[in-house]
Amino acid sequence: MSNKTQRPISRRTFVKGATLLSTAALAPTFIKPARAAKTLKVGTYGGYFEESFVKHIYPDFTKATGIEVESIPEPTGDTWLVQIANAAKAGVAPADVSMMAGVPRLRGVAQKVWAPLDESKLTNLKFMSDEFVARYEDGKVNGVGAVSWYITLCSNTDVFPEAPTSWADIWDSKYEDQLGLLALSTNSYLLDVTAKTFFDGPKTLETKEGITKVMAKLAEVKPNVRLWYKDEGTFQQALQDGEIPMGQYYHDVAGLAAADGFPVRSTFPKEGGILDSGFWMVSKASTALDEAHEFINYTSLPEIQAKLARNVGTAPVVSREHTDLTDDEFAAVSSSIDPIIPQYDMYLKWGDFISDAWTEMLAG
Repeated sequence: MSNKTQRPISRRTFVKGATLLSTAALAPTFIKPARAAKTLKVGTYGGYFEESFVKHIYPDFTKATGIEVESIPEPTGDTWLVQIANAAKAGVAPADVSMMAGVPRLRGVAQKVWAPLDESKLTNLKFMSDEFVARYEDGKVNGVGAVSWYITLCSNTDVFPEAPTSWADIWDSKYEDQLGLLALSTNSYLLDVTAKTFFDGPKTLETKEGITKVMAKLAEVKPNVRLWYKDEGTFQQALQDGEIPMGQYYHDVAGLAAADGFPVRSTFPKEGGILDSGFWMVSKASTALDEAHEFINYTSLPEIQAKLARNVGTAPVVSREHTDLTDDEFAAVSSSIDPIIPQYDMYLKWGDFISDAWTEMLAG
């Protein structure tokens, strides 16, 4: 156990004390100076994410392109989408490019909040798999993968010397009243976990009947849950102390806690970790579309994705073979096990139904 002050490292706020795997910046091969210097407003999640982008990404982008970046701290969830959508009606863009994840991103697609992108200007999409290139029904690109992160099974090594191996372990009665799980259906993705572990995966979640079956199985985990948490720092402190010695948490933050000397480990279950991602989306009200394309194309470079992995702790959205990440560096942020990818469209299509069933499950 470290003798350092035990201060929880929230995923969005940890920054100062992290030991970086490398601070060496890779020289990008993308050099296309802008014809005229212009400011691009880029929104990322406030706290750690924003500070890291301001320090490690924006300055080199400006050097490579001549485009200045104005950093905009954005809230998570639907709050930022509402602000963007309302501002767009007045022809205003609070940010030209925004990092958007999950359901809010899809809501924006449905509302046509995002500008279609010119694929010919995004030459680095060749390094990405299709899952990180989002399209409208007509095939036009509406968003590009920015960064990814994993939610895994994390445990206290003092309390549990042996690591869990499967998501099914959280249903095991030996963990009664010892787990911490994320409190919302739309950030825990436990429906996706349950479907992959006990049913036919995403196929089971295509109907209300299937969702109901999965929810009933998920309800069986409740005797083992001591805390359904919204405050990440609270759970992290309890995990480090051994008060709540196991649960789902962010792989990168758990790794930093372990590097700081705490008895915490992150395990990728055999069914895979939960892979969540943020996409770069451009407001339809933006007047800086050329600059937005250059920024998205720049951050899609394998060397920039590797730099993000080293300095921000995110998983690359390009295939690993295109990067120069070492085995240790890759393991610190990702896994070769096929991930569980949340069915965001399900949460959008059946949102009210899932929300009501989830509330009933927790209260029952």
